[in-house]
Parts: sequence; structure tokens; C-alpha cells
Amino acid sequence: MGRLALAAKLTHVPSMYLSELDGPRKGTRQDAIAGHVEIGQRCRALGVDTLVVFDTHWLVNANYHINCAPTFKGRYTSNELPHFISNMAYEFPGNPGLGQLLARKCNEFGVETLAHDRTTLAPEYGTLVPMRYMNADRHFKVVSVSALCMAHYLNDSARLGWAIRRAIEDDYDGTVAVFASGSLSHRFAQNGLAPEFAFRIWSPFLEALDREVIRIWQAGDWKTFCGMLPEYAAKGHGEGFMHDTAMLLGALGWSDYDGKAEVVTPYFGASGTGQINAVFPVTAQTGVAIPAAQASAADGYTAIATRL
Repeated sequence: MGRLALAAKLTHVPSMYLSELDGPRKGTRQDAIAGHVEIGQRCRALGVDTLVVFDTHWLVNANYHINCAPTFKGRYTSNELPHFISNMAYEFPGNPGLGQLLARKCNEFGVETLAHDRTTLAPEYGTLVPMRYMNADRHFKVVSVSALCMAHYLNDSARLGWAIRRAIEDDYDGTVAVFASGSLSHRFAQNGLAPEFAFRIWSPFLEALDREVIRIWQAGDWKTFCGMLPEYAAKGHGEGFMHDTAMLLGALGWSDYDGKAEVVTPYFGASGTGQINAVFPVTAQTGVAIPAAQASAADGYTAIATRL
């Protein structure tokens, strides 16, 4: 019935907001902002009505959660970087119906998920920063999904992504884009060194690792990437343990995905972390191999595939 029209991995660095303001950082993240604008324009051209954001700033300790309030409006100050994002205004509509539909389908696939449509819960900046540049006119409805998952298996996040794809295509009457909002390597510069690393990666190892991952994405070697994702998330200091990326790849078909990533904003450093905007073409997928639900306390990163 519905259509998943676009998928992307997004940066949400708070220095994008600083880039708007008068001062020494003004204009320094215009490339990242332009990437968001471009992706938003592509969504409009594809007839997308709702943006589903896998937000690595939404920390949860149990279950998966979906914020699908009817509307979102307020002013946001980052608790971790209040000198970067302070009193940033936001307003955009939500999509309670889609949020509830996504939660039902995720539960059917064995991933315990709760949708919250009657809530005062505000979105985190992994959602708010992209929406600032893609959705300033409130054209799109927005649904936010928790992706800083503290006690969760990557397998389950991949299954959640595939369940979201099935909910959209089988049961939703509309067109959706999904975004993994999070960095590549996410090792912040040590305290006191942040200015020195404002536009750099923390270490040569992490930069080399990120660049190899981007090469793999552009080559479309998803079996290699899905196989290495657990170690990449751990050894590469992946933001949110890279649950957003597992969700994104799950929605695309996991290791059976046959598209090639398109870099919209080239890889860049921000406070030591590795960042990018990249679009992943949505290709037809049926009967894909998605990691099985983790049923034991064994290594949660083991990717045991099952046909769905």
C-alpha cells in the first residue's frame, strides 16, 4: 500500500546551528546544512509525507520507543552541549497513526516497541537538527524512534528496521523516508582539546576506518559491512552503538541490500567525530536475511540470519 521512498544516514552536529549565528563559527557548516536541504528537496520530489528519524540522542534503557505525538513545538537547549545549541525553536507536525502502526508491526516481528502519541516527551536534537533544515515550513510529518539503545542487541535493531519497512509498504497509505541520524566514529576530542579538533577526526585509525566504511558503502558490499558492523560500532566508537545504522540497513534489506550509497555531504570532522550525509537508494526486497531475534545473554552482536 505505502512506499518507502528514501533512506539516508545524516549528520546532526550541533555546530550546524552555530554556523547560522554571528561569531567565529558562522558559515562553517554550510556544506552539512546544504546536504540536509538537498535531501529534504528529494523527499519533496518523491511525495514523502512523513520522515521517520532513528535518533541516536534518544537514550532508552528498556524496549524500543516511538515518539508520535500529534505536534511538536518548543525551544530546545542541549543538555550535553548547551554552548552549541541554546533556545533553538522548533515546530512540526507528528504522525500518531503511523507511529502506532510501526509499533504494532515491530511487536509482530518480536521486537518489543511502545508508541507514545499522548505525551509531553520532546524530540532530541538528533531529530531537531535535521528538521531545522529539511522541514522549516512544516511540510513533513515527523516520527522519532529511540536509537541510543543502552541494553539492546543490534540484531533486534535490524529487525525493527525491517518491521518498519513492512509496516510502511504493507499497511500504510502514504510515502515515507527513513533517516539514521548519527555519526560514523564518535570519539569526541578530550576535554580541553575541542577547539583544536573542531574540524578534525580524533585519530588516524578512526579516520581510516570511517573512510574504508564509506568505500564499502559506495561499492555496495553490504555483506562485508553488516558482518563488520558490531566491531565497527565498538572499536569505532559508533554513535548510539550504531543502532541507527542497524535500523537503516534492516529497512533496506540488511546484507541482501543491493544499492550503493551516494555521498551528498562529503566526510568531515567535527569535535573529533566523523560525519557524513549519504543517501541509500531504496531497492525492492523480499525474503531478505535479517538477523534473528537475540534470545540469550550470549554475545548480542552475533548476526544469526533468518529468512523473512
